[in-house]
Amino acid sequence: MTDDNLQRAHESLKQLLDDTQVPDAVRAELKEDFVQVEAMLDKVASGHIHIAVFGRVSVGKSSLLNALIGEQHFATSALHGKTRQAAMAEWEEYDSGGIYLIDTPGINEIEGEERERMAHEVANRSDLILFVIDGDMTDTEFTALRSLGQRLQPLLLVLNKCDRYSISEREEIWTSLRGRTGTLIDPQNMIEASADPPPRTVIMIDQHGNETETERRSPPQLKALKNRLWDILEADGQTLSALNASLFAGDLSDRVAERILAIRSRLGEKLIRTYSLTKGVAVAINPIPVADLLAVAMIDISMVVHLSKLYGLPLNKAQSGKLIRTIIAQMSLIMGTAWLIHLIASLLKAGTAGLSTLVTAGAQGAVAYYSTYIVGMAAERYLADGKSWGEGGPKLVIKEILENIDRDSLLIQAREDIMARVRDSR
Repeated sequence: MTDDNLQRAHESLKQLLDDTQVPDAVRAELKEDFVQVEAMLDKVASGHIHIAVFGRVSVGKSSLLNALIGEQHFATSALHGKTRQAAMAEWEEYDSGGIYLIDTPGINEIEGEERERMAHEVANRSDLILFVIDGDMTDTEFTALRSLGQRLQPLLLVLNKCDRYSISEREEIWTSLRGRTGTLIDPQNMIEASADPPPRTVIMIDQHGNETETERRSPPQLKALKNRLWDILEADGQTLSALNASLFAGDLSDRVAERILAIRSRLGEKLIRTYSLTKGVAVAINPIPVADLLAVAMIDISMVVHLSKLYGLPLNKAQSGKLIRTIIAQMSLIMGTAWLIHLIASLLKAGTAGLSTLVTAGAQGAVAYYSTYIVGMAAERYLADGKSWGEGGPKLVIKEILENIDRDSLLIQAREDIMARVRDSR
């Protein structure tokens, strides 16, 4: 990857941090992610590359990293779950420098869900992953491997503690692994290692025939792993860093967009109900039928204008009116009865000189509430899709909205809210 590509990755992260359109509530909800963006910015600017180990508890992840750096930096223990949080150390053996090895908590530990989640997050944000096993894979390991394999960063499958097996046993394990992993792992990225070979008992015989028993520790077997890592880093090191930074920025952008949309949806729902109630009350207390049908039309237009500002896609009154006409045209094909009820209630109200207002107000107001609610929901869908109805078109969208709304419950609630407001006003 050239410096230009690294610069583009750096700029994409910087834009994400500096985006003024991200609401404060979303920034607060994704605070930790934005901290990670800042860390990723420093990483890209420095040209650092992160290599993370990932795997089940007690497969020797920490021991493998200690063997690579040549010192006991990462905590190891015979007890399960010694690694409680991610830890990092620089791999100084690599000539170019700036290579950092990251230890992660083991997966599949009892009551270790939070540490497992953290391990996945660290692995997803690293440039290269060493998936460490110590035998044929369990179902849990295979599920995790398949999940990580969906990412674009290189994935090395490391069979640690290979010294425990005979040559034939190792070949049997690899045959099984190749069959299970299929195209998930490049065969050249399936590597044997022994990070911490157990000591061997050696019997020494001196010149007098006396036997002395002692233990001798063999050096780690890491040559194949080191060579493969060096090949990848020399060929694609900076590419990995820039690619992963861009992927991370893209993932976070998607999450930010989802949060913003969720917040807008909650605010939009509240806004739609407010306008629906306003229109329901206006229709309920107005004894003049023509005024019912004409004056309150401006409520729908104001609602759509307000919604468009909420979604950052402003519409003027003319555009809002056109959108409402499109929605009403589709609604009339599906719910013509509602408009008939609305008209009858208006005529009844006029024919009784307003004496039956209290009788008809709840029903008519509820229908007005309901119609405005549908208009609002359809307009919100249109705006959420970026001023588009999507593939289904307005008719299908409105049909889906109607099918997903409990009309009877909404009308009952609307009538209760309207009559409560009417009584309060009186």
